Amino acid sequence: MAQLFPKSANVHARVLIAGILVLACGAGWAASIIYWSPYTTEVDVPLQQPIPFSHKHHVTDDGIDCRYCHTSVEKSSFAGIPSTETCMTCHSQIWTDAPMLASVRDSLATGKPLKWTRVNDLPDYVYFNHSVHVSKGIGCSECHGRVDQMPLTSKAQTLYMRWCLDCHEAPQKYIRPRDKVFDAAWQQPPDQLEQGQTLIRQYHVDTSGRLTNCSACHR
Repeated sequence: MAQLFPKSANVHARVLIAGILVLACGAGWAASIIYWSPYTTEVDVPLQQPIPFSHKHHVTDDGIDCRYCHTSVEKSSFAGIPSTETCMTCHSQIWTDAPMLASVRDSLATGKPLKWTRVNDLPDYVYFNHSVHVSKGIGCSECHGRVDQMPLTSKAQTLYMRWCLDCHEAPQKYIRPRDKVFDAAWQQPPDQLEQGQTLIRQYHVDTSGRLTNCSACHR
């Protein structure tokens, strides 16, 4: 019987199969790199803002508490963005003619609010409540990073669902005393897991499994 394929066809077939596997693995690796890269997550990427606002200057240098500007963080799902009047409480007295604050002065004069770019912006299908997390002992820096050290504000975490679930599955790893929630420099103690379990009971954190139920965040 005549041979339909040359003997080298077996080698070619093996090379082709190996090449396909390498390409598939390479494509998966590339997709993973892109998915977790700052290009996609925008982590550590400062966004364009109407003025170059520095949390480092206002928090670390001037000692302004988070709640002075984000007034509803303890009582609302939305932390709140400071109004122009809040900014001008100070800047009507200091840096009154600074060129970089011209847009703030224009906003006050015209009554037209500044259009800030959201740094941490969850999809519309995700429900998140700042006040609940604050009352349960989850600190600002857990999600927003060391904002007090940021000359220009950028996202510190991916905010991907897996990242959220890490905390919902084991809140004892992240919970802190309520009086340390707004302390950006707070560090976990050596016995964090033990203290965390105590705070979970003290703050009545639900560990029955509801925090990992889809309806907890998707309503």
